[in-house]
Formats: sequence, C-alpha cells, structure tokens
Amino acid sequence: MNKNIVKKATLGFLTAIALFSSCTSSFDEVNTSPDKATSVPISNVMAYVLQQTGTELYDSWNDMSYASAYGGQVTKIQYIDETRYQFRAGTIQNKWYYIYLLMNNAKAVEEKALTDGNNVMAGVAITWKILLESIATDSWRDVPFTEACRMSEGLLLPKYDKQEDIYPGMIDSLGVASELLASGKGSAVTSGVSFLNDDAAKWLKFCNSLRLRLAMRISGVDAAKAKSVVESLAGGELITTNDDNAMYQWPGGSYKDLWANALRTRTDFGCCDIMINKLKKLGDPRLSVYADKTGAYLNGESSEPYVGYTNGATTNVADVKLVSPIGSRFCMYTSPYTGFTPYFRASETYFELAEAAFLGWNVGIGAEEAYNKAVTLSLEENGIDSDAIKTYLAGSAKWDGTVGKLYDQWWISLYKNGMEAWSLYRRTGYPTENYIAPGRPSTYANHNTPPFRLPYSIDEEGLNAAQLKLVSDQVKDDFWGTQMWWDTRKGVY
Repeated sequence: MNKNIVKKATLGFLTAIALFSSCTSSFDEVNTSPDKATSVPISNVMAYVLQQTGTELYDSWNDMSYASAYGGQVTKIQYIDETRYQFRAGTIQNKWYYIYLLMNNAKAVEEKALTDGNNVMAGVAITWKILLESIATDSWRDVPFTEACRMSEGLLLPKYDKQEDIYPGMIDSLGVASELLASGKGSAVTSGVSFLNDDAAKWLKFCNSLRLRLAMRISGVDAAKAKSVVESLAGGELITTNDDNAMYQWPGGSYKDLWANALRTRTDFGCCDIMINKLKKLGDPRLSVYADKTGAYLNGESSEPYVGYTNGATTNVADVKLVSPIGSRFCMYTSPYTGFTPYFRASETYFELAEAAFLGWNVGIGAEEAYNKAVTLSLEENGIDSDAIKTYLAGSAKWDGTVGKLYDQWWISLYKNGMEAWSLYRRTGYPTENYIAPGRPSTYANHNTPPFRLPYSIDEEGLNAAQLKLVSDQVKDDFWGTQMWWDTRKGVY
C-alpha cells in the first residue's frame, strides 16, 4: 500500500477522533436547551397528576362507556359497542397506562416531599396514589402494588399482588398519609390547579374518608380489619358537609368538564332506563336534576318528559329526541363547559357509617340517623329544597330498617362516579334492577350479570407476560371469571 495513502488515512482517523472528542466534550452543553427546566416543582407535578386523573380516567371512554354503564347509571344511545361489552383494547390499555404513569408521578412527589420535609404534600401524594391503586384493583382485581412504580430500583416486571393483600396495604398506606397530613408540616399547594382549596385540613378529611370507603368495601370478607379501621375513624376528621366534598372543578375553556366535552358536539350518551325508572318509582326529586326533558316532550311529540334508554341495547336508539339527555348539572352542553368530577361526597360518609351501624359497629351514630343524614346531604347537593327533602324522607325514602333501602339510596347518590356505582353494585347486588346487556354478542351469552372486571391491558401481554400469566386464569370471557375478593354475591356468573 502506498505510504502516502496510509499517512493520509491515519491523519484522517486521528482528525476524526479529535473532532469526535471535541464534540463529545461539549455534547451535554450543545444538546441541552437553556430554556428547559432541569427540575420541576412538586406542586406542578401534583397538579398534572390531579388534572390527568380526571382527563384520562373519568372521561367518556373509561367512565361513561364502561364503569358508569356497568353500574347502571348512564348508557350509550349511539355507537353502543362498549355497553354491549364489545370493548376497545386501546381504551383498556390507556386506562392501565395512565393509572400507573400517574401513580409513578405521585410516588416521585411523595419521595421529594419527604426529602424536603413537606409532610403535607407527601400525604397528598400518597392519598392520590392509593385512589389510583384502588381504581386499578377494582377494575382488574389482582394488579401490581408492592412492586409497582419501582423502575428506579430495577423492577421493570412487577409482580401482581392478590387483591386480598392489596386492600389491607392500601388501608394502611392511607393511615400513614393521614398522619403526614395531620402533622401540619408543609403545604398542599398545587400550581395551576386548586383541589380541596389546597387546604391540608380538607385533604386530611378526604384521606380519612377514602380510608373509610376501602374499609367498608371489605366488611364482608375481613370484618375484623374493617371494623377496627371504621370505628377508629368514626367521629374524626371526615367529609361530613357538602362544602368539603372532594370534587375536581373544571373551569371550562381549555379544561372542559369531561362529560360535557363528550356531548357538546355529539349525542352518544343519554340517561339509562335503570336510573330513570328507579327515580320515577320513588318519586325522587333528583329526577329533574339527573335528567333533562326529552326533545320529543319539548317538541310536543310525547307526554313523557323523562325517558331512559336500554343499557346495552341491540341497536342504537331510533331517534335521540326520544331519550333524556344527562342533566345539565352533570353535563353542561353549552360554553364554557364547566363542571365537576366527584371523588368523594359527604353523603357517602354517612352511607358508609349507616352500613357500619347496621352491622352493629360502634360508630357514634345509629343506622337510621346516618341514613337520613346521607339522603339529606345528597338531595341538598343537588339543590332540592328542605320541604321536598322532608316529604321524600317521610314517603318513599323512609328508612325501613333494611339494607336494601340503604344501598338503593347510596347508589342513586353516586351519580357521575361510575367506579363507585359499579363497585357498590358488584359488592351488594343493588340496585336489583340492574341487568346484563341484552344486545351482548353470542360469545357472552352464558352470563347473568354485568361485568365483574375489565380485560387486562394488551400491553401487559407483551411487556410483562410472565407475571400476567400467573393471574390470567382468573379471566373468563374478558369481563367475567373470578369475582372481586370483596364481591360475595352468590349465583352470579
């Protein structure tokens, strides 16, 4: 080989090395934007978690099409595949993805807050993380919990915990959060978003109320644990007034209420006949709040103002004017599309306490008194006047000493919180009027009740297949199989 060529090649190679070394020495500097933040305040991260929870989990896809429909509260009247159990794998996948993404973000907030000595914000983060975990396990049963959100530790393929282990863990975690919130060290301020007025005292009530909910959910399968927790919470810092309700307020504009956003240009959803018929039967004054009058009635084409549609019908409704739109309080159809996403209401606190008292537990209030308080709070929340409340409680809603009366009113009060309505139905079988979709495909013909669960995410089949395989035998026909641990109903399949 020509020596000059060798020299030139060598020089070129050495020059390349020099250039590469020069480039790499300033690589970080050159490729780092001077305008991009290197760290994000935890208040901003927590604000994102709060906003995205509503956006991704309480929207028309994951709430209205699935949980709220399965719980018998709203239904699709057009494009009705989901209410017939013809699910979209992408929607299920999205729900799983965002639950664990947001849990991971909340965990990061918790860790940074503890490092900074901001105990209150750590308590906020833990509370929300457990809310998300409860949605996960109540949707799929066995899910990652103890090994979830631990990628920084090298845990990329988390194990699936049994629901009977997850629930005690969640309840105990909320106990830790409660202590942090009560410490008074730090603040609950979230940038750009105000939830519970950024008030640590309100967050404490929410945390304890969520703990009450989870404890009562397992009252039929772990009475000792539930009783101990509930009795310790009774009379303490709980959500007991509508002013303290844990509701995320959507300001409108770029941040539209999720139900309103789904229906501002489309008419895919309407009132379900299960809810409408229940309210009619009871003469419930919330009927005109939960539902708007049908277009047919307003046009003089019908004498019936409030009509619900079959949940999971065989076909789309013939004419959308025949079905009542969801009430404007819950779905603002015109600009600015403001509204709310409810996470916990004062009425729920008293329904929980009423059930506990019914079981004979010492909660400082009798079942009838707690029941009356719960119904009253729900009616007041919906703008019903005091005279109508008295009439209702003296009439069809009068306490009769039966748990069925309690569960029916509890279910009615949960309107717009589909996960809780669906969970209450699965745990109790109320309302008894709820039914399986008549328009379901033949592949789901051998079932007699609405879904027990959601199908697992298709992402898990590819990314965490070995762990998923250990629990996949729980699933039958996508939505059925093994009931939730806390679902003790007999004869359902």
